[in-house]
Amino acid sequence: MRKTLVAGVCGAALIGAAQLATAEPAATGEVGWTLLPLEVEPGGQIYAQTYFGQGNGCAPTTPVTSPGFAAPLQWTIGGNWGKHGGYGTVVKTPGKYTATFTCYDGRVASKTFTVIGTPPTSPPATTKPAPPKTTAKPPKTGTSQVPVKPVGAPQTGAGGTAG
Repeated sequence: MRKTLVAGVCGAALIGAAQLATAEPAATGEVGWTLLPLEVEPGGQIYAQTYFGQGNGCAPTTPVTSPGFAAPLQWTIGGNWGKHGGYGTVVKTPGKYTATFTCYDGRVASKTFTVIGTPPTSPPATTKPAPPKTTAKPPKTGTSQVPVKPVGAPQTGAGGTAG
């Protein structure tokens, strides 16, 4: 009887643990995740991480995207407590940007970061300015010249004889 009681208790514990492992968290609430640094040099690196097994983290189903990223930040680092992390590169244009990703339970996580510097006030010029126009004729000086016609045979040398 003792073996039967122990086996029954162990079986119930295993079933309870299986139910806990498959329980999905509620799709409400803010996602706990990190985006560092929040102020980045133009063209610099930024790091994101979340822990599925701690606090209000989640298992991401999409990369982190932002107009402030040169490319989407991929989750390439894993670890204990369901860690997901990755590095990305920010754009060179200063300004405030929002980074977002979607969790497996449908929650959308977002954080704002800044690419430091002075944002441009207008788009940079992409064409060179046109060179100044020049006139084909030289300007008139107000004096008129009379053309001179040469007279006689052309002068071809000293007139010495070859010897």
